[in-house]
Amino acid sequence: MVTIADPDGGELVVEVPKPCTVAWRWGERLPTGRRELRLTIRYDGAAPAAGWVRVSRSVPAAGPWWLIPGLFYGENRPAACERVFPRFEAGADRPQEMVSSRWGFRADRAATPAVMAWGDASGIALIADEESPLGTTGLAIEHAAGRATVSLLFPYQEYPITYYGSALPLPAQAATHVWQPGEEHELTLATCVLPADRHAYAALLREDRELRLSGAPIGAWEDVESAAGIAADGLYRWHYDPDPGVLLETVGFDREVSGTNGERVDRQAMHVGWVSGIPWAAALLAHGLRRGRPEHVDAAARVIGFICANLSPSGTFWGTWYRHAGWSQSWTPVKDALHARTLGEATLFLLRALRLRPDPGWLAAARSNLDAMVARQRADGNLGSLHHAATGEVLSWSGASGLTWVAALAEAGEDRYLRAAERAGEYYASFVDDEFLYGAPEDVDLAPTSEDGYAAVIAYMALHRRTGARRWLDLARRAADWMLTFRYSYNVRFPPRSPLGVYGFATRGADQASPSNQHVHAYGLVCTAELIELSQTLGDPHYAERAHETLECFRQLLPAADGDVNAYRGMITERYYQTDCFQPKGMYLTLSHAWSAGVLLLACEQVLARERVPLGQDSR
Repeated sequence: MVTIADPDGGELVVEVPKPCTVAWRWGERLPTGRRELRLTIRYDGAAPAAGWVRVSRSVPAAGPWWLIPGLFYGENRPAACERVFPRFEAGADRPQEMVSSRWGFRADRAATPAVMAWGDASGIALIADEESPLGTTGLAIEHAAGRATVSLLFPYQEYPITYYGSALPLPAQAATHVWQPGEEHELTLATCVLPADRHAYAALLREDRELRLSGAPIGAWEDVESAAGIAADGLYRWHYDPDPGVLLETVGFDREVSGTNGERVDRQAMHVGWVSGIPWAAALLAHGLRRGRPEHVDAAARVIGFICANLSPSGTFWGTWYRHAGWSQSWTPVKDALHARTLGEATLFLLRALRLRPDPGWLAAARSNLDAMVARQRADGNLGSLHHAATGEVLSWSGASGLTWVAALAEAGEDRYLRAAERAGEYYASFVDDEFLYGAPEDVDLAPTSEDGYAAVIAYMALHRRTGARRWLDLARRAADWMLTFRYSYNVRFPPRSPLGVYGFATRGADQASPSNQHVHAYGLVCTAELIELSQTLGDPHYAERAHETLECFRQLLPAADGDVNAYRGMITERYYQTDCFQPKGMYLTLSHAWSAGVLLLACEQVLARERVPLGQDSR
């Protein structure tokens, strides 16, 4: 064990196999306080031996706050969350429940290979690369005896269990490196002390991304116009079913797998928003009008019309349509519950579709939804998370899933809706200020997710656009910073024979879906226009650059012709496996998702619209 003093205060502890010689040198201090540390480690043993190098630093912390970007946020899993995935709890050691005071992970689970902790008066950070000369890096946290410790491990160890995407934990795993006599390696990392404000991560991660840019190129396969056409064709050809007018949620790449042209593989269902429904029909509508494709316009209008003509008894949309059962609730075990985020997203994009094509039936449905939510709003601004489909009773007030309604209400036009949006914006601001947003997707309960970040950015930009108030702009910027913690700042190294390795898929710009769903996805494209608008308003190009890099990322792996990437033209997956979770690293899911094609089409249309509209005018 070797102790190394940080020139800026504090110290690092380096643990190495015995016997080893350790030398080190510090780099220059960067604007955030970050310094690079290079360790030279020589193994002096007479016989080969397996061993790890661990670099740690700690801070006094009665109750620590953790951040591993895209992977671990504070306690990570709220105690009331029914979805099981790693949770921090001081003094806990219940690995079968995935609850512990110490956790170790492989670095490719993180959007940036960094681990941070905030204690009683300040924070600390350690940063590395995904891979080192000893193999895949590990990231670890531990709380004991009133101190929070963050560590880098070379190579990684996962403990107390390994998470593979389900409530069933796998045994702890550890990569190994066998040291040979006289073997010497140089390990490079970076570290700094952080101020007490948890939002200090924003400047550090921004600086780190700039340092990684030159080594993380993205090679888009198609330009924006071509990508829009591919995505639109995929939605229309594969997901649209005119009977009764739906966008099927998933469609199998392999049309012969069941001997029935894939029908037994395709999911015969449609959500009103989120994974299907109005948002992506609205994108298809915009594309069809711009490109003069009447079949796309008619399909989009039919989907939107079908949803609007079938409201729940409580006055809102339903959650999901099933071919075998008709309209039903959202994906929740709570009987008859409709999820606020899904309803809000459907209403928001319905309002945007109305700007393109006025329709009295659509307008009536939008007003019914808006009026229902305003009537249910709590005095403190909370819009509720789960709503009873028949009675309208709010069944749960937990989480921040009502954030999408803030945007819908702000964009609705009437002052009474704006007042409700402002009350809700104030209520949900505490989630942004606490750096812990959760509850947006139906399928992970109260887990923090990248989708919570998208909803917050869209919400607060809508409020700022409508009112001009600086408070909403500041919240939008802060929410964007949090959202971008989920965005990969480097290109994961894939096994060379894996599909993503063969195609050279670049992960920079992709987002970790959530600590619970550890795969990268494209849903961040949903707020492309808002991020560009945020940059323009702030006079800061950073957020627009991040929006464009995501659009560049997901113009990879696009099937422009039948047979490309083992798919048909326009089939777009939702899951790219950048780590060992759900599937082996380097695979991708061979299902096309309506939202995956839809969100790419949306972003392409937003970017193309901005090229045609003068700066300062609304082009969503």
